[in-house]
Amino acid sequence: MSATVRVASGAPYDVHVGTGLLEKAVQGLPKKSRKVLVVHSAPLRQVADILRQRIESSGREAVLAEVPDAESGKTAEVAAFCWQVLGKSDFTRSDVVVGLGGGAVTDLAGFVAATWMRGIAVVQMPTTVLAMVDAAVGGKTGINTAEGKNLVGAFHEPDDVWCDLDMLATLPAYDRVAGLAEVVKGGFIRDGVILDLVEQHADALKAETLTPQALDVLEELITRKVKVKAEVVAQDLKESHLREVLNYGHTFGHAIEYTERYQWRHGSAVSVGMIFAAELAHLAGRLTEAEVDRHRGILSSLGLPTSYPAGRWDALLTAMRRDKKTRGDLLRFVVLQGIGNPVRLEGPDPAMLLGAYDAVSS
Repeated sequence: MSATVRVASGAPYDVHVGTGLLEKAVQGLPKKSRKVLVVHSAPLRQVADILRQRIESSGREAVLAEVPDAESGKTAEVAAFCWQVLGKSDFTRSDVVVGLGGGAVTDLAGFVAATWMRGIAVVQMPTTVLAMVDAAVGGKTGINTAEGKNLVGAFHEPDDVWCDLDMLATLPAYDRVAGLAEVVKGGFIRDGVILDLVEQHADALKAETLTPQALDVLEELITRKVKVKAEVVAQDLKESHLREVLNYGHTFGHAIEYTERYQWRHGSAVSVGMIFAAELAHLAGRLTEAEVDRHRGILSSLGLPTSYPAGRWDALLTAMRRDKKTRGDLLRFVVLQGIGNPVRLEGPDPAMLLGAYDAVSS
């Protein structure tokens, strides 16, 4: 089975979800490209080499750039290394960058493509659930700095995205589950069927080995979440208004990541971030206690964390003030006015924020 989702933004492109897509991805590379830079992490060295051979069989020159795994690869130094490879290999504006890996790699590859010669083509080949449903789709690219996550970046849409589910077979179960936090987010902000599916199949989705039935459910979940993002991005590519709803759970989640020096998985941090946002909405009179409980029930059923240690509020608040949604000293959060209806909450009372943190840390 396979599905294709059209992202009808300023430069429309397709997101392909299915199995056995590696060869199709090579065939779908931009026709004008003569050289291809494959940015990949060390664990994907063997897959990258197979991809290189297939690219060269198609008559193009392939160059591999191996980068550090996870968030340690999203730095200015690593981006500069990739620019150096592009320069020494004489890449021109007609050539293409491929991001093969998780969310950090696709973020980096997109940023490198956006900045080389002021923008060349990028094709994303995400290999984790998180990258498939979030990082590789939507045109956001970025790197981290010592001051925070994704503070340097550019909007640069891919030519195509190829989500080959065969890549998920080698993932540890918890890495797969951590990515499902972003899928669940899509359910809370727009597509309630996602929540129903997770509630019905949580045990199968978090199992060490995916059964054929679980793989079918995972394909539907990934496709549905991509559709949620595609609908939002098509209306607001550069996050001027609507796209902020995709940051549900991210303000507090990014603060956890920064405070923990990026040792927490993104999905784990966002999971706790959604609980914080739900508790904040409840204190603001926008969510019922039952709706908050549903947040906890769904996320905990997948084995995702729903709490964070007490005694760290000052560090978290400092990190949240660096969030991209903050305007001056005004903190802004995405919360729910009922399931499926995300809204902005601006400048909540400090006591309300502390109350939400107490609920998350108790």
